[in-house]
Amino acid sequence: MPTAQHLRAQIEANLAERIPSALTPLPRVPSPVAPTGIREIDALLQGGFPAGALSEIVGPECSGRTSLALGFVAGMTQEGKVCAWVDVSDTLHPESAAAMGVDLSRLLWIRCGVLPGAPRLRKVWSRLEQGLRVSDLLLQAGGFSCIVLDMGSLSAEYALRVPLATWFRFRAAAERLQANVLLLTQHACSRNSAGLVLRLYPGSVFNHDSTIFTGLAHKAELARQRFPQDNVFPLRSTTSRDRKQPQNVQAAEWQSRTVWAGTRR
Repeated sequence: MPTAQHLRAQIEANLAERIPSALTPLPRVPSPVAPTGIREIDALLQGGFPAGALSEIVGPECSGRTSLALGFVAGMTQEGKVCAWVDVSDTLHPESAAAMGVDLSRLLWIRCGVLPGAPRLRKVWSRLEQGLRVSDLLLQAGGFSCIVLDMGSLSAEYALRVPLATWFRFRAAAERLQANVLLLTQHACSRNSAGLVLRLYPGSVFNHDSTIFTGLAHKAELARQRFPQDNVFPLRSTTSRDRKQPQNVQAAEWQSRTVWAGTRR
């Protein structure tokens, strides 16, 4: 009785003229990554945020979510690349961004506004709809190496009601443009469209003096990574022993310091 390898070779030989390597999938090429600027996060993500993917950074206030995104944008703009920041709730502080090294001349800042006199619920949906529409237009236009959609101030009531088709469209556009798309949220909402989900936790205060605030200690967990850079996809039969076993969630810790940290009178 012929073996599986013999049958495979025979089928591929018969289909060689019409379908070369019919049973052999193309090797998966690891996606390029861009460093975040934080050594601990880069080590956790095996280099940085993946290009051509939708990366979701999830965390509450004071979790380092905005600082991480600004540090990434700073690195991109310092390399001469153009980025966009879609600010759904108009909370970005340009002076703080510049202090972190962001070249503001290479950053397009979209401040989502509302109509005067609109009710509260309408205001939230108006800003969110505007942010999604603008992000869609930016992805269609191209030319941006990184697009940040900052929805960090929105509760789950609004974020989770964004249609899944929207996130799928953003992911497809990111893959086509090989751009970095960062989504900042309090609650994970992009579901399977996200190639990377990084969950942050509230920072704890550390100080060298009992009366001086010098910074925060942050913690991040890698909740989802679709294609790790060191992943290997061999073509072989699998048994129950060969199947991938669940892995523990990987975590990293880092510190963000104030500008006056280390200053003594």
